[in-house]
Amino acid sequence: MCDTLAIVDSEGVLFAKNSDRDANEPQLLDWQPRRDHPAGATVRCTWIEIPQVRETHAVLLSRPHWMWGAEMGANEHGVTIGNEAVFTHEPYAKSGLLGMDLLRLALERAETAEAAVEVILSLLNVHGQGGSCSAERPGFTYHNSFIVADPGRAFVLETAGRHTAVEEIHGARSISNGLTIPGFAQRHRDPLKSRVAACDARQGRTSSLAGSGATSPADLMRILRDHGTSDSLPGYSWLNGGLGAPCVHAAGLVAGSQTTASWVARLRPDKHEHWVTATAAPCTGLFKPVSVGEPLELGPAPGERADLSLWWRHERLHRAALRNPGQTFPLFTPERDTIEAAWLASPPDSQAAFDESSRLENRWLERVLAKPIRDVRPWYVRRWWRKTNESAGMPFHSLAGVPLVAGR
Repeated sequence: MCDTLAIVDSEGVLFAKNSDRDANEPQLLDWQPRRDHPAGATVRCTWIEIPQVRETHAVLLSRPHWMWGAEMGANEHGVTIGNEAVFTHEPYAKSGLLGMDLLRLALERAETAEAAVEVILSLLNVHGQGGSCSAERPGFTYHNSFIVADPGRAFVLETAGRHTAVEEIHGARSISNGLTIPGFAQRHRDPLKSRVAACDARQGRTSSLAGSGATSPADLMRILRDHGTSDSLPGYSWLNGGLGAPCVHAAGLVAGSQTTASWVARLRPDKHEHWVTATAAPCTGLFKPVSVGEPLELGPAPGERADLSLWWRHERLHRAALRNPGQTFPLFTPERDTIEAAWLASPPDSQAAFDESSRLENRWLERVLAKPIRDVRPWYVRRWWRKTNESAGMPFHSLAGVPLVAGR
């Protein structure tokens, strides 16, 4: 599950996305340079191989570790795209291009948002969409919607199988895990699966927040961290965990999505600014500046089990802090907000920002674990995370090599 939003004004476009996927599925940043390809070349996407074009643009992708395509990304021309799972009455194909493949292909092949929409429509018409969308649950598949933006325009593109609808964005607009374009949504939306995904609640929340004076990357970061509660702390449902708010925390008995990466962009004709977490749960991490043309050394790529990669290192803080956010969040969020405000006012070197973020998160983890904190989450949340941590090789009792206090 995911949420994507855009705000189009006279100066350009603001873009933001939370990527919500399986809690143990790490996401990584992937820089791909501009390339020339020989005539007749092909490209292997996640499940199928298709003809390659003669030239592909430089791109920066945030993608699940096992997948060719990406959840969100940008290219050297400022085209920036986020995708959403949507559930429809149309048949789901066993193979084809994933929505994430379509996103990457559009970034590699288009210089404007309008051209990127046309790339997706053309590829969808020729190759269709389909195939497993989850390494953990091979039978899980869906159709896709997108927000496609550049420094001047932004569009919502929704699909149901090979059926499509496009709407240009004026002002603030958000999408979630349900079709929204009038007429198209009524014809194709699966109401039951859309309800389980809690898409209307999240889409309503992000639309309201974006339309209530959001004018900066800092505003969008706050929206992506929103828990939809009066005390700003995560809430849970036994059915679908924390899917009721943009900053999603897993633990539902039916749906177990977790925000696994976040992206904010400010697109102007003369400048493209991108800020990413490259880690799960934006409420426990930092947004750091990145550039499409400046690859970084971020250490080893993450695997399917806990390791020393950037994404999994952050999980020690994230999973420890979520035991009792009312007590743990005040230990680091004031410093997080101060650092981000300084970075937004005067962006640092990207590599320096990532290095500083790692040092800060290590310090925050020490604070979180310095005193015994009782796990106050509902029993079904504690049980869900115990199993999830064990599956990742990250036992609940040793997230940081010291005992944690179990819930009572």
